Amino acid sequence: MKSTDSAAASYDGFTDDERGAMKERAQELKKATRRSPRAAKADGESDVLAKIAEMPEADRVLAERIHAVVKAAAPELTPKTWYGMPAYAKDGKVVCFFQSAAKFKARYATLGFNDPANLDEGTMWPTAFALTRLTADDEAFIEALVKRAAS
Repeated sequence: MKSTDSAAASYDGFTDDERGAMKERAQELKKATRRSPRAAKADGESDVLAKIAEMPEADRVLAERIHAVVKAAAPELTPKTWYGMPAYAKDGKVVCFFQSAAKFKARYATLGFNDPANLDEGTMWPTAFALTRLTADDEAFIEALVKRAAS
């Protein structure tokens, strides 16, 4: 029989960062049930901007640009936080999101797309993109992707 310390040390479950993200999601859901639909959009915007402001500088710069590009490309998407990340939803379902590199101690930030995104092409297509910096061409590509995803 193994000791509790040994079992805990060998447990290969959720990381502290993953558990933190799940706790953030639970708080987001609680908060959402207390908001009126009209207040949700305004509060979602302020929640996203607050999350972006908390990020380390390199991630914050990327997140600010992604936020601006998404808002310009698809103003019909509603900003909200999702697992503590800036996200953009249509009819309550997250279409795309920004994951900072610091969120899970990754090598790069990620722009991801979920099932509601209209990006299907053939039998295989990308649903996430690694970001280290953004050029004007990158922003134009993201704008086109977001427009398509939100359609």
